[in-house]
Amino acid sequence: MDDRPPIIMGHSFGGTFTQLLVNRGLGAAAVTIDTAPPEGVRVNPPSQIRSLFPVLKNPANRHRAVGFTKEQFHWAFANTVSREESDAAYDRLHIPAPGNWVWAYGLIANWKPGHQETWVDYDLDDRAPLLFIAGGKDHLMPPAVIRSNAKKYRNSEALTDYYEFPERSHFTGVEPGWEQVADYALDWATSHAHARQS
Repeated sequence: MDDRPPIIMGHSFGGTFTQLLVNRGLGAAAVTIDTAPPEGVRVNPPSQIRSLFPVLKNPANRHRAVGFTKEQFHWAFANTVSREESDAAYDRLHIPAPGNWVWAYGLIANWKPGHQETWVDYDLDDRAPLLFIAGGKDHLMPPAVIRSNAKKYRNSEALTDYYEFPERSHFTGVEPGWEQVADYALDWATSHAHARQS
């Protein structure tokens, strides 16, 4: 049995979970890809507001699952592929998601008093190395959001890196060329996990 800690990777809200796990001392190295930010990152570019508008337009959506139309999906997730490719992905992959994620963790968490479920200690020194990967054409989690999230860790002595793929959307794990992102993430994580364990 291998007792070495794992490499942790997460995309979008999975990137939030990745940061929460690292903050709890787990993992040998971690990579977030187009991460939704934890509490305290208050950057909301216009493209992000437009992407989230299907959820935000009705406060009742915080209590139900919310889906996107094909047009909304193309704008928010798959804007670097053709509409035809986006529609095919929509038909295969799209399911409504809980609106509460956006309302409770994306908006309210930054304005409620006290720490919320997505709070992390950005200044923690004793944590795994952490890489932030951003897509330069991501409408849902634009580079400004990812850079702001990464900068929150600036006072930590633990390694924090940022890398941007300029032509990638939020759909980066599915759109053509996803292997380049996966290879970069894995190479970075394995090299820094090895350095931490040695």
